[in-house]
Amino acid sequence: MEPVAVGLIGAGPWAERAHAPMLSKGPHTRLAGVWARRPEAAARLGAPVFERIEELFDACEAVAFCVPPAVQAELAVRAARAGKALLLEKPLADSLEGAQRVADAVAETGVTSQMALSMRYTAASRAFLARCAEIEPIGGHAAAISGALLDGHHFATPWRLKRGALLDVGPHVIDLLDAALGPVTGVRAHGDPLGWTGLLLEHEGGAVSEASLCMVAGGERPPSIFAAYGRSGSAVLGPFEDDPKANLVEEFARTVRQGGGHPLDAAHGLRLQRIIAQAEAQLTP
Repeated sequence: MEPVAVGLIGAGPWAERAHAPMLSKGPHTRLAGVWARRPEAAARLGAPVFERIEELFDACEAVAFCVPPAVQAELAVRAARAGKALLLEKPLADSLEGAQRVADAVAETGVTSQMALSMRYTAASRAFLARCAEIEPIGGHAAAISGALLDGHHFATPWRLKRGALLDVGPHVIDLLDAALGPVTGVRAHGDPLGWTGLLLEHEGGAVSEASLCMVAGGERPPSIFAAYGRSGSAVLGPFEDDPKANLVEEFARTVRQGGGHPLDAAHGLRLQRIIAQAEAQLTP
């Protein structure tokens, strides 16, 4: 399979640590170029730097995003209308309206889209989900606790500091519980969006799960953990030890080349955004 030429939008720390190496490593993709607000940062990523985003579109078949959600929501629509496949970060946007615009643009243009929900691409998570399918789950819980928003951490970016764990790690956690216990049909939220957030999720078929989210916990912390309990057994996941990036880019490239869509597409990202919006509306800043 010929490698897919992917243009990267964004040149921050995560683009340098993850996206650029992932896309340039091959054999399924090649990094065709970078466009970013700071050209000097883009120049560090080892690929051609484009001054205009339209020039990046001309040089690639697909576009990967490593920018804040509000920026992704704007530029993903432009990329879709330029006919480019989209490798999208979570969350899809900073608002439900923005997420709807991206999903609509993908639907209207028919371009390939895929969410980089990294937990879903590990061998461990796939084994966990396969086990969940065997046990008839009736309930579960998850905890994603870190200090990533404390002073000095490279993840303590303005949008994360403003919106907290629910918008950042919430898509990962909700998505995995949704896959393990059945589609989420309702959510109740409590706590502080900038501190500790608790979610009670209702799933199609009657299962219920609970999730704890926090990104301002100091000191030593246990690893993130997911568990599901059913009538014929249980399943536990954590910690995440295998790297998801190779699976992620291979699936994206194959979807671009072969068509047929991907289950973690922009429409799925929109569904996650709806759940997050419902939860945020119940929280007191």
